[in-house]
Amino acid sequence: MATYKKRGGKSKMPQQQAPEQESVTAEVFSTLDTSAGRAEAWVSQNQNYILSFIGLVVVGVFAYLGYENYVAKPMQEESTNLMAQAQAHFNEALEDPTLQDSLFVLALEGDGLNPGFIEIINRYGASAAAEIATYNAGMIYLQRGEYDLAIDYLEDFPANDPVLGALALGGIADAFTELNQLEDALGYYQKAANYADNDITTPRFLLKGAQVALSLDAKSDATSMLEALAADYAETPQATHVKVLLAQAQN
Repeated sequence: MATYKKRGGKSKMPQQQAPEQESVTAEVFSTLDTSAGRAEAWVSQNQNYILSFIGLVVVGVFAYLGYENYVAKPMQEESTNLMAQAQAHFNEALEDPTLQDSLFVLALEGDGLNPGFIEIINRYGASAAAEIATYNAGMIYLQRGEYDLAIDYLEDFPANDPVLGALALGGIADAFTELNQLEDALGYYQKAANYADNDITTPRFLLKGAQVALSLDAKSDATSMLEALAADYAETPQATHVKVLLAQAQN
């Protein structure tokens, strides 16, 4: 039921945007205004914490996939080597928010000497490097506010890793939230919460999903997600919001 316009030809360079950088110290899920037409913006959700976590996971998965395919697939060796600099730009962007916009552009488009994620995807679409590049590109577009592109790339990510898979689904949900397509957002938050059972992604997406459900007046969905959050992730920061939101859901 998505209404966003699917972009044809991902090799086409997107327009560069410069969204306002939000404070990295903003408390996750500090805004609980469920009467608003949209849930919290992804950019205001402690973005650098999330991106830093993503970076750590990506480095580990990328190294694993490269090792697994290094000998059997010569293309993997070439694509892995070519992607190293783009990944370095991406990681540096996570570490230095003041240069994030320019570094993300280099990671996406290349630096004139080394290819960026877009070229890696187009040239080595069957490789593990291209899979990680697809995920990274989707998350960059999400951070830059280019939500249609974020959805395109994150939907194409094969999600072989449970944590990255959950984050990709949650990223799609965040993009739909920003596009005010809340029914689509709710569906993807539910998928993200159920995709992997861990204390990092699951409570985050249960809470986000419950907030969106309340915005849609889908009180049954909100209640089930909040009850799961309280029962299975009571020690997480997200669980501290259950009491207030559950009262709204049951009102």
